[in-house]
Amino acid sequence: MRFLRDILDSQHKNFTGEGKFSKFYAIYEAIDTFAFTPGAVTKGQTHVRDGLDLKRLMVTVAVALMPCILLALFNTGYQANSVLYSQGVSELDSWRGFILSTLGLSLDPSNYVSNFIHGALYFVPVFIVTNIVGGSIEGIFSVIRKHEINEGFLVTGLLFPLTLPPTIPLWQVALGIAFGVIFAKEVYGGTGKNFLNVALTARAFLYFAYPAEISGDAVWTAVDGYTGATTLGIVPLMGMEGVNLSWLDAFIGFIPGSMGETSALAALMGAGLLLLTGIGSWRIMLGSVLGLVVTATLLNLIGSETNLMFEMPAYWHLVVGGFAFGTVFMATDPVTAPTTFNAQFGYGLLIGFMTVLVRVINPAFPEGIMLAILFANVFAPLMDWFVVQNNIRKRNANYAK
Repeated sequence: MRFLRDILDSQHKNFTGEGKFSKFYAIYEAIDTFAFTPGAVTKGQTHVRDGLDLKRLMVTVAVALMPCILLALFNTGYQANSVLYSQGVSELDSWRGFILSTLGLSLDPSNYVSNFIHGALYFVPVFIVTNIVGGSIEGIFSVIRKHEINEGFLVTGLLFPLTLPPTIPLWQVALGIAFGVIFAKEVYGGTGKNFLNVALTARAFLYFAYPAEISGDAVWTAVDGYTGATTLGIVPLMGMEGVNLSWLDAFIGFIPGSMGETSALAALMGAGLLLLTGIGSWRIMLGSVLGLVVTATLLNLIGSETNLMFEMPAYWHLVVGGFAFGTVFMATDPVTAPTTFNAQFGYGLLIGFMTVLVRVINPAFPEGIMLAILFANVFAPLMDWFVVQNNIRKRNANYAK
């Protein structure tokens, strides 16, 4: 690392002031900040010090995502190997099959190493494309605006691949993240100024532009020609009796679905770190859970003879789809969520309510958490405004006394 430090220091003059590469200072600064602690310090007699800067915040969220990433690798490979093994397929006629055979790995789902490697061969390309395309766009905007490249995309570059099915075409991955970064973030000024979650906006674009590749039955398991609906796709057709898996399997995440959203257990592990460090809002998480439980319970009591989704109990809503993942990592986004405590709780309630409403009332949209969070994002500033105005009214009333 000392070698890299010396190189950066020797080139510093070329990227600052009248240096010949000064217009690319954002790129230089991004490499320097990513690899080392910033050299700038606060000066003056009075200032506030905080050990959690943007870099540490984003790195902490990335660490909290590790359980979801590991489960994404394992479950993607496990689902594919299970289908292939049951069909008697011993090897794949593709570059993935070449890598697996070179490593001496079979398609046996009981082979944990094979599950991880096979899953990684789907996840890693999506991750690489996301970060190359999204990171390049951020870099271009930073150079043009002469702004620093912030670490905010570090988390977006992890979240977006985790919300996608394993069979998503890579050109759609590039198109989706480009749309999300440009139209949900950069048009508003960059990191900290966007009011919509970037990763969810990118996914929503793909969801409506290419529904067959993002939500069709053939996209959840990485096996050509194989179709299999998710739990939220089965219940509207067959009811809860058609769900051929245990609640524990759904909780752990050994079910078909988007690569990183299937495990409520992994999301809870990440939630523990976010709550411990104070990065994630427990009010938003609690509000989302309460909103979902109350809404699902009420719809269970109302019932429906034509819509079988009404019979799905709250404890199933909590573990299927991307509710746990979205609540922990998307809803708590400090940029797009409310900042006042009371508004955060109401924001969570709205997300839980809307998630069940979309899932149950309109089963054509099998997953509601994405639309629920984006809907709540729009109202977050208004919620903060009402809370602040209410506090002002109370304070003025006290002063009048």
